[in-house]
Amino acid sequence: MKIGLIIIGDEILSGKRQDKHMSKFIALLSARGMSLSWVQYLGDDRDHITAQLRQAFASGDLVFSCGGIGATPDDHTRQAAAAALDRELLLHPQARELIWQRISEMAAESGQTIGPDSPDALRRFEMGRFPAGADIIPNPYNKIPGFSVGSVYFVPGFPVMAHPMMAWVLDERHADLHRAVHLQEKSLIVQGAMEASLTPLMQEVEAQFPGIKVFSLPSVDHPQWGRHIELGVKLEAEGAPEILEPAYEALKAGVFQFGACVSAEMVR
Repeated sequence: MKIGLIIIGDEILSGKRQDKHMSKFIALLSARGMSLSWVQYLGDDRDHITAQLRQAFASGDLVFSCGGIGATPDDHTRQAAAAALDRELLLHPQARELIWQRISEMAAESGQTIGPDSPDALRRFEMGRFPAGADIIPNPYNKIPGFSVGSVYFVPGFPVMAHPMMAWVLDERHADLHRAVHLQEKSLIVQGAMEASLTPLMQEVEAQFPGIKVFSLPSVDHPQWGRHIELGVKLEAEGAPEILEPAYEALKAGVFQFGACVSAEMVR
């Protein structure tokens, strides 16, 4: 099962807000021996969101979608999810109860009295309208839940809410995907070689060690190493941890045989 992340909001694409979800999600996955396969950034365009969610539902991937599940005019995710599934939006009874608890708490704090049929309460209940058959995701911050259908999970755009909700899903719904956390990556800082010249070595190591992916990250202006290549090996999802070290040693030996200079070695 691949793992994907969808981040929704014009404010991300315009630069008004910086995305904080991807780096945190990678950390949450890494702590559980899991890794991110793909990421999409989408604006507040309902048709486009619908098309991408339709692909997500059909993919069978484990997907998290962040943002757009509120009830303001620029929130489209709930409606897009329903359209992608060809289902109607229904007020989830448990979501209604949680939202009402939040409404009541806020009213009590301000010394106000509010009824469940008041215009303000009815507007807030809109946040609990999910595609028919959806399950809820608890929100420990303010009780307003997210929702899921199959292996696609929808959480708010606010990191303080989204990140603990993501962790809950990974632990409560997908503990079977957790893997023992092993060393995942080893690399060299290589100077005095070009990527094209090292490509045959990279291909040879991948062919010799199935389950290993060789990567190359060139840099031309690093403050410490200047022009260099970070050349390394990492485990693919199906890779056995015990092959990482011999694959790395084979890569390093090939670099020295080539005659390049190694300035540093790194592990992650």
